[in-house]
Amino acid sequence: MELGGHGRLEEIPGVGRSLSRAIAEIVETGRLGLLERLEAERSPEDAFQRLPGVGPELARRIHEELGITSLEELEVAAHDGRLESVEGIGGKRAQGIRDALAGVLARRGRWRAVELDRRPLRPPAGLLLEVDREYRTEARLGHLRRIAPKRFNPGGEAWLPIMEVERDGWRLTALFSNTARAHELGRTHDWVVIYYHRDGDDGQCTVVTARSGRLRGVRVVRGREPECQRHYAEHRRVA
Repeated sequence: MELGGHGRLEEIPGVGRSLSRAIAEIVETGRLGLLERLEAERSPEDAFQRLPGVGPELARRIHEELGITSLEELEVAAHDGRLESVEGIGGKRAQGIRDALAGVLARRGRWRAVELDRRPLRPPAGLLLEVDREYRTEARLGHLRRIAPKRFNPGGEAWLPIMEVERDGWRLTALFSNTARAHELGRTHDWVVIYYHRDGDDGQCTVVTARSGRLRGVRVVRGREPECQRHYAEHRRVA
């Protein structure tokens, strides 16, 4: 956008940040990602069929067996191993779907990098730590649905708890890390990966138990340790 961008739009009475961003997206791309996401949630099977190699029957199985309703959720399933548990999806097809999703979701979000000189919004560290605490508690109590990841799980055991919640406008999905490094270090039940999404801003983070420094022994969002330290200080947990 020119002539002031979002800042000028937000000077108009009744036009806030979210509406100004939606207007900018339509002007610059001719599309509205939020509308596309709502349409996908209304008809997820139609959205999945837009991906190469996914026909009506496979789209139906993905939706019914994994219970996912959007391309963002499909991307999570494609990376955590659940997608390959669906009949008809092997390693090669799963990689093709991951590649296609990367392109689709990148185009969907590309306008943000053009129109704003800012970092994407992220949930506060305190919110992520709260979700991490709730997830680990619910997982320990056996209250969460468990999935059988494809990777590092030759017996097909449904061991990986998954939690999906909405907090402060954020949609968050939490699950233990199933990466090679987590398995190598024996941290699969310590490292918690949280995927987040709100109003076009999305990403992921990993919450771990700090092994050194002032925060040693407490939970931190990797890469955001100073913010976690401030959070704990405010809650009188760290001097």
